Amino acid sequence: MSDYADFFTRGRAALLAGAATYERPLVEDGMRWGAAAVLRPGGPVLAELIDLAKSVSGAAGAGHWVHGRETLHFTLRSLERYRRVIPGDDPRRLAYAASLAEAAAGLPPVRIELRGVSPHAGGVLAFGHPVDDTLTTLQRRFAQSLRTRGVAEFESWVRDRWYVSLVHFATPVTDPAAIVAWCDERADVPIGLAEMGAAEIVEAVPTDDGLRLNTLARSVLVG
Repeated sequence: MSDYADFFTRGRAALLAGAATYERPLVEDGMRWGAAAVLRPGGPVLAELIDLAKSVSGAAGAGHWVHGRETLHFTLRSLERYRRVIPGDDPRRLAYAASLAEAAAGLPPVRIELRGVSPHAGGVLAFGHPVDDTLTTLQRRFAQSLRTRGVAEFESWVRDRWYVSLVHFATPVTDPAAIVAWCDERADVPIGLAEMGAAEIVEAVPTDDGLRLNTLARSVLVG
């Protein structure tokens, strides 16, 4: 499992050193924000995440992507480069959906305890701590199914750090010390238990103030 404390320390140092990065407009075939498999928290923990995102946006200042109800998520796996249009009959889209359904079959809801926030060069996130092996089982099954269908080439590494991004920087950061101080005060804040009964294939769509995530396919986790 990843060392979250080390991630926090490195992210803090990056911001204070002026090494922040920020999001650019999405471009066709770009490496970021392509179709992905995600899990979206709901219920009381989602409300807590929304409040945290709004709070840190005050420290970060205007112009950044502040994530809300439609964009807060855990990424199970990034699947491809960015495409502005993914047709309904696109072979890769169909393969992603079939692989996710196969991976999710028979699994119970994914349960992740959210606790602590962290700065990093590109924004601020909330850490997730899986409470059992359901998430890693889903991840492994999904990877295997994607390989079977020949669409596993984009993300070959195995995720072992789970988080929900609260804010992505979208303009230069003018007061990194304020963001760091906000995170320092909440480094181990309890956020709540996310119990997610579905996994989705989503596409990112630019909006006037950030992104929204459109659902392309959905697989229920019922056990």
